[in-house]
Amino acid sequence: MLASVANTPILPGLSPVAGKSIEARFDGDLLSSDGGLLGLRAIEQRLGIASRLAACIDDPRAPGRVIHGLD
Repeated sequence: MLASVANTPILPGLSPVAGKSIEARFDGDLLSSDGGLLGLRAIEQRLGIASRLAACIDDPRAPGRVIHGLD
């Protein structure tokens, strides 16, 4: 799928840095800097790897005081 080439408005009011103007656009809707992590999360949730590994570890914490599990 090709990215859209439609013009998007520039975020106004950004101060120049070292004499160079800054432009912020929101035209990267199909881009993600953490796309690999999203894929890994989906695989882990499907296979339950973290839960399996956590079940192999003895948890010495007081169960009544634990907020976050090992998995």
